[in-house]
Amino acid sequence: MASISKLSSTAFASSSPASSSSRPRLGSSAPRASIALPARDLIGRGVSSLRVSSRSIERSPLTVKCSLTDGNGTHVKRTTLHELYEKQGQSPWYDNLCRPVSDLLPLIAKGVRGVTSNPTIFQKAISSSNAYDEQFRQLIEAGKDTEDAYWELVIKDIQDACKLFEHIYDETDGGDGHVSVEVSPRLAHESEKTVEAAKWLHKVVDRPNVYIKIPATAACVPSIKEVISLGISVNVTLIFSLPRYEAVIDAYLDGLESSGLSDLSRVTSVASFFVSRVDTLVDKLLEKIGTPEALDLRGKAAVAQAALAYKLYQKKFSGPRWEALVKKGAKKQRLLWASTSVKNPAYSDTLYVTPLIGPDTVSTMPDQALDAFVDHGVVSRTIDANVSEAEGIYSAIEKLGIDWNDVGSQLEAEGVDSFKKSFDSLLVSLQEKGEALKLVS
Repeated sequence: MASISKLSSTAFASSSPASSSSRPRLGSSAPRASIALPARDLIGRGVSSLRVSSRSIERSPLTVKCSLTDGNGTHVKRTTLHELYEKQGQSPWYDNLCRPVSDLLPLIAKGVRGVTSNPTIFQKAISSSNAYDEQFRQLIEAGKDTEDAYWELVIKDIQDACKLFEHIYDETDGGDGHVSVEVSPRLAHESEKTVEAAKWLHKVVDRPNVYIKIPATAACVPSIKEVISLGISVNVTLIFSLPRYEAVIDAYLDGLESSGLSDLSRVTSVASFFVSRVDTLVDKLLEKIGTPEALDLRGKAAVAQAALAYKLYQKKFSGPRWEALVKKGAKKQRLLWASTSVKNPAYSDTLYVTPLIGPDTVSTMPDQALDAFVDHGVVSRTIDANVSEAEGIYSAIEKLGIDWNDVGSQLEAEGVDSFKKSFDSLLVSLQEKGEALKLVS
């Protein structure tokens, strides 16, 4: 098995509008949306039978490794994404969402098992495409304000995506096939409003396989507990440090215990532990120190911390407390590796995927990382291949004077600010577009 140092060192080698009256100032409810393409019937037929845009094929070529049949003589194309799930128990998800949502179908056929979204993803999708214009025009003409209209656009995409992944959700008894939508980033430091926003989103999306994303800020950790206790499944996002990750696990366990539910099997969660951004910041700090020892640690911090997060995951989801919850049907809060695209071109393009493979985990990948892993990624259990080395790297960075808690706090603040800027920027663009439409009409 590959060690962390070996994996890291390779990097240096060279729809009608709905009422918004009950919305807690976030958006408005959207009607249940349908998809013209029946996902359950199409998934097994192979990509050639799907009516998808050429843009989706160009965006995610997903090199095919072999071809098998589905038992009916129809060819089912196999990729490393299938191997990742079937051999190592890691679910590959896609970190992107835009219209047409049917573009997800070839990705599902090639092994993608879920989708994550965030305000930045929707900002890019809506501002760079005319696919949203007609629905937006109808919403403005119906008297919706800009933020209400934004949430209607988002909710339709989430509902449509949930439909496409519903068969995976059903086949895994609710264990996979989820689509994530995030509460407003403006609420990242408001606990009670975050709870209300999560309840609202869960109600209006109205799909069993939706995950409501809540940031792991200090203010929102109590929100996670509360939302879980209400039986709402959660994707906890923006986790950058081990102490905060442990607090997130505890919030999940506390929520399950206080839910009062006799059957906990339908309340699930993932904890999104961000990876590449850690190296981006720590590398700068190491370069500022400038010693040979410091420079040798570049590109190793993120994977090392992630390995220790998995060790913590194994510890927390074992023992008497957890076993008592298992008897009520509880499922582990899976670790989800987020921010898996490589920011430094000198590093291997699979640096934040290949070294983080392990059972009961999720890796959500944007186009770059997804294409790279399918093309030349190696499927092997790596996440706990050399935990002692990960501990050594983590400790060595600390001994150089780099405070891991400070790293986590800074990255969290930057992450919240980035999502908020994307959200605000899109609302400004939509406001301008809405005013232009009113002038034309």
